[in-house]
Amino acid sequence: MATVVVAQKAPIFPYAPIALAAALNNPAVAKVEYKNVAALAEHNNATAALTVDGTTLTTISSILRYIVRSHKNTLYGSDPASTSLIDDFIDKSQDIVNTSDFKTLDVIFQQLNHHLTLRSYFVGYKVSVADIALWGALKGNAIFARQLKTGKDLGVYLARWFNHISGQAFVDVALAELAKANGSTKVVKADQGSFDINLIGAEMGKVVTRFPPEPSGYLHIGHAKAALLNKYFADQYNGRLIVRFDDTNPTKEKLEYEHAIKEDLLLIGIDSSVVSYTSDYFDKIYQYALQLIKEGKAYCDTTGQEQMRAERMDGIASQCRDLSVEENLRRFEEMKNATEFGQTCCLRAKISVDNLNKALRDPVIYRCNLIPHARTGDKWKMYPLYDLACPIVDSLEGVTHALRTDEYHDRNPQYQWFLDNLSLRQVHIWEYSRLNFVYTLLSKRKLTWFVDQGRVSGWDDPRFPTVRGIRRRGLTMEALKTYILMQGASTNYITLEWDKLWAVNRKQIDPIAPRHTAVEGLNKVKVTIAGADPYNLKEVPRHKKNETLGDKRTAYGPTIWMDQADCKELELNEEVTLMDWGNAFIRSIEKNAEGIVTGVQAELHLEGDFKKTKKKLTWLADGPELVNVELMDYDYLITKKKIEEDDDLMNLLTPVTEFKTEAIADGNVAELNKGDIIQFERKGYYIVDAVASPNSPARLILIPDGKVASMASKAAPVSQTEQKDAKDAKKKKEKGTSSPASAKDAAAPAVSGKKAKAAAHATAQKPAPTWTGPGPKPEEIVELEAKIDEQGLKVRQLKTDKADADQVKQAVDELLVLKKQLPIRIEALQSLAAAAASAAESL
Repeated sequence: MATVVVAQKAPIFPYAPIALAAALNNPAVAKVEYKNVAALAEHNNATAALTVDGTTLTTISSILRYIVRSHKNTLYGSDPASTSLIDDFIDKSQDIVNTSDFKTLDVIFQQLNHHLTLRSYFVGYKVSVADIALWGALKGNAIFARQLKTGKDLGVYLARWFNHISGQAFVDVALAELAKANGSTKVVKADQGSFDINLIGAEMGKVVTRFPPEPSGYLHIGHAKAALLNKYFADQYNGRLIVRFDDTNPTKEKLEYEHAIKEDLLLIGIDSSVVSYTSDYFDKIYQYALQLIKEGKAYCDTTGQEQMRAERMDGIASQCRDLSVEENLRRFEEMKNATEFGQTCCLRAKISVDNLNKALRDPVIYRCNLIPHARTGDKWKMYPLYDLACPIVDSLEGVTHALRTDEYHDRNPQYQWFLDNLSLRQVHIWEYSRLNFVYTLLSKRKLTWFVDQGRVSGWDDPRFPTVRGIRRRGLTMEALKTYILMQGASTNYITLEWDKLWAVNRKQIDPIAPRHTAVEGLNKVKVTIAGADPYNLKEVPRHKKNETLGDKRTAYGPTIWMDQADCKELELNEEVTLMDWGNAFIRSIEKNAEGIVTGVQAELHLEGDFKKTKKKLTWLADGPELVNVELMDYDYLITKKKIEEDDDLMNLLTPVTEFKTEAIADGNVAELNKGDIIQFERKGYYIVDAVASPNSPARLILIPDGKVASMASKAAPVSQTEQKDAKDAKKKKEKGTSSPASAKDAAAPAVSGKKAKAAAHATAQKPAPTWTGPGPKPEEIVELEAKIDEQGLKVRQLKTDKADADQVKQAVDELLVLKKQLPIRIEALQSLAAAAASAAESL
């Protein structure tokens, strides 16, 4: 094993060795130890050192080469040519570390950028130690960091590559370990965990884990966590992962589900080409059941289901508990043959009558089922339950560590009882916390209800937490894997917000999502541009910061379309910027009696400075290139963050969960394929759900971006236009005056400064909304108020720390969104509470 000692306070930190160790993900090959010093005095003040057989390596390049050469992996190339190229780039990374001269670094940066013009990685088609070496050198370079932040003097290809590598899961793991070593003063996020656990009895090369899904539904995000954790620990110890279908209930299982599970596992990087089945072991499980009966440790019970449930709850022994071995064997044979009497029986393990752990109160382990099995046909008329089959098959298949969610905690002693009483090879159990999200159901039974009731379109509905559902919503599988690995294998129970997951996703898609433009169809405004050339098309980049995405056609002309919401905020004679075109003056604004803008006259001013305008507006030239689109957005299926056992689901259903906005978009959208991810500028990221057909426009789904506004419940939905209206009304109320919209409006008398101040003061002094009942304050309101307090503290701290202006602005914007939600939710929930109280009184 190679141990790299790192000076964790080094002014130029050696990121590459810790990233490589995380990428190899094998403590037996490379381990990192941190020293709380700025330099390793015992090693000539080096920042990192590796000692092997009396020889000490202190340059980053030599440390990287030793580690990667001492372990079989794919990071060092697959042939001599690629290995030589990797060596060249490792040397180049050392050049970056060894100089602080701006001109020298600029030449290196340009060379690297040029090399990446048509490449995603420096060598080959996946991450190599060349990428790790260069990423580490650039990560620790202050000049590169400044250029990356400002976006100046740095090639787009190099920036794109750096952000891509920074988003890799192994980088997140490495930086998390560094933060832990530094004893970071930052508050550890509650939704982030660690893999720093001790797998009892784990030996390198001998660990076997398993992922045993039941083929009775589609994988959801909780299953994905289970699968990825099992794969993580199998890989960490150079072991293997078994994918096994727990097919013990022919009533629920379908071949459709099995195929879907295999496909979904492949999407998250788990090979399911070779799988096993619990049904492969039915004969052996049957023999073990006979063994239990013959040893007096199991009995056949004819007690009815309701009575059996009551007796187990009350600790009362079944009348069949003391039947003879012979009688139990006779009954079990009748169960096997599914005779009329046999079908009234079930087999129960004889563990305990009144154990405080009710899972041990003689659990049922075999039931009759006459439905033919998908793999064994009608050979069997009875099937083992999961609680019996799982420990037997785990032991027989060589599983060393069974990772189970904490919901199985009470049943783990039962698992152990079967191993002990059947004299099976022991299996270590490791518990981890189940993945739970706010406003989300992960119960297969409840999800099935939504499908059966037609409240969703299917198991891949964008509102569903299934792997297919969140993928259809626009979540990349790389983001899902990164997020789940961020959670670690903690046993801490927590209900997670969705924001972090979608923020990870945004980081993945932003550098590669082409930019497009859309205008809402409702009350869209025709704007006449004086000074514009006749209708024409020009080629412009699809993404200004990623030239590899190529160009798109953008139409220009004397007549354009703009959003009603944007036009309502225009003021006479103000200068605005038309994005990707230039500046223009607003010369007139026409409105109807309802205040809807019906037309705008503008004058092009291409000499204007876009840096001096407050409004940067999206637009579309009127012409044959335009296409119709449907923009879809969704809300949570339920209105309560955390479901309790006694909650009635019917009382928690969100009334409206699907929102459709008709819009027009630039003609390039017609070329998109299903599954393509884009950004409609100033609207958000979208994924193409359906391409246009002769009878329907293209349909695109809004991808949440992790920000507060996109993650809030839409129980009281408002369109973009309505949001702008509300903002405009608030602005007018605070100012005590109206913005001029036409010559006639401009001539209207303005409110005096004194009155305006009074109006603003009245608004500021308006008491915060409070819950007045009926009934106690709902949990949702309590949590929202707590979020407002927490965000307010964050804003004040940022201001105290004199943080970056953009960072402060984002925090303030999130606080304003939360404050805006509070009165809306209070009003909505008070109305519901009042209606419920009224209904109760009438009864």
